[in-house]
Amino acid sequence: MSAAGAGAERPALSPWRLAETAAALLALDGAAIGGLTLRAPAGPVRDAFLERVASLSGDRRLLKMPAGIGDARLLGGLDLAATLSAGRPVGERGLLVEANGGIVVIAMAERLEIGTAARIAAVLDAGAVTVERDGLGLTLASRFGVLALDEGLSEEERLPTALGDRLALRIDLTALSHRDIEAEVISPAEIAAARARPTAAMADDMLASLCAAAFALGIDSFRAALQAVTVARLSAALAGRDTVAEADAALAAALVLAPRATRLPAVPEDEPDSQTDRQDDPPPADDETASGEAPRDLDDLVLAAARAALPAGLLARLLASGGRVKARAPGRAGQMQKVARRGRVIGSKAGDLRGAAKLDVVETLRAAAPWQKLRRCEAAMAGREGLIVRRGDFRVARHKQRSETATLFVVDASGSSALQRLAEAKGAVRLLLAECYVRRDEVALIAFRRSEAEIVLPPTRSLVAAERALSGLPGGGATPLATAIEAASALADAVRRKGRTPALVFMTDGRANIDRAGKQGRAQAQADALAAARGLRGEGFNAILIDTSPQPQPQAAEIAAAMGGLYVPLPQADAAGVGRAVGAALAAAR
Repeated sequence: MSAAGAGAERPALSPWRLAETAAALLALDGAAIGGLTLRAPAGPVRDAFLERVASLSGDRRLLKMPAGIGDARLLGGLDLAATLSAGRPVGERGLLVEANGGIVVIAMAERLEIGTAARIAAVLDAGAVTVERDGLGLTLASRFGVLALDEGLSEEERLPTALGDRLALRIDLTALSHRDIEAEVISPAEIAAARARPTAAMADDMLASLCAAAFALGIDSFRAALQAVTVARLSAALAGRDTVAEADAALAAALVLAPRATRLPAVPEDEPDSQTDRQDDPPPADDETASGEAPRDLDDLVLAAARAALPAGLLARLLASGGRVKARAPGRAGQMQKVARRGRVIGSKAGDLRGAAKLDVVETLRAAAPWQKLRRCEAAMAGREGLIVRRGDFRVARHKQRSETATLFVVDASGSSALQRLAEAKGAVRLLLAECYVRRDEVALIAFRRSEAEIVLPPTRSLVAAERALSGLPGGGATPLATAIEAASALADAVRRKGRTPALVFMTDGRANIDRAGKQGRAQAQADALAAARGLRGEGFNAILIDTSPQPQPQAAEIAAAMGGLYVPLPQADAAGVGRAVGAALAAAR
């Protein structure tokens, strides 16, 4: 991309060429745009992209952030060795300060802790790192770009929102192979020349077009529109222009706005319905273009560029949801629990060495270091020497680990359709068991009919045990829904006491006809079921109710609302449909 071509209309970019342009913008001024999120598995395509970023960045350093980095290494703090040697607090620069003017590379960004992501986002906003800990008070400049490598296997695994919203560019290379890698067209010399140019001017109508495109795509954040403006100006500088052109705005829409779309933009009524219609139209005469009349409206051009850049997976989800989707937080495999000695270290706290507490030696020395000069003076008068550590300096390590998840199926085995429901549950259990080895989930089954609820399958990962328990299970009879909810609550409580995270999946039409006392009567049975559902909600369990009746039933929706769970009408359910519904609902519930 040379300056000689400034002002000329850019041709449509291939996915790789679009990614290379994004790499050039990151290398040009990563701090101004926050950074880039790259969704791609490890392999030759991602390696080639990282090489392009390193080549275009020139003398600007790329620093890799270690997984599980602590606050002291990330932000800086007390230099323990220097402090103990000097007898006074000596500061140490953190990774974000070392990255000033460069790019921070975050591997497996979809697993980044929310707290760490929030700290990085705060530094991006402030352009500086402020440290006030361990007797230090420092504020150091820190302007850098972030290259977040997202290796998530599903849409539920993604970069934490606090950081992802601040990274303007989003690139997805999951569908590319090594054959799609193209030759370089942007040189480091062009990057250096673009840095020396003043900020490109932008017309008011172009700014309005980017804002209108953001609105049409359902983007509620003003930050995205501002990021698109910055990207358009950097694109103009890269092309050697002093003013932002339509091609720059279209590129900004494709790189910034399209990946954030939450709804399909409306198609203008006068827009051709197919590429054939466009080909039949005669090209505009040269005198029409020279007279200043644009071949099409600027708003339409920017929006068309964004529409063309919509990822295929996102487009499919938008169409399936009727044109709009809601962004979800990353899915998790269980709740985080604080434990004494196992799991990931999340820091330390002042405390005594009691029970299972484990001394954090480094943090203990860090707490004692600022006081050594004063303590040595006191010790010298008493004729003592050496490092002085007191009880108040003790720091014990804090750990946390993600608990295992147990999915409890509560299946209505009453009525003439019981056999079909049990077959669906059996198939869904088998599908979920296949994922247990990866997600460390357990599966249990409670079947209810007549006047009782029976734990057919205790929590297990064994497919053989599941098959043995489900085979030959009888069906038919009345519907003791209240008893089933209470039994499910008791089993979920037992699961939680063992340190696991329970999730309840009810498969029923919600039409109870047996009350808690085992007597028939729909009115009392429904009232007891609602009371049991409210009790389940009070326990704080995640619950999903799948309505298996031919038509969605108001009783089932009322039960789901009472237990504070998700209501999924699925009248024509099969094993795969139940499995997909459960997976999506559990991801949303977490």
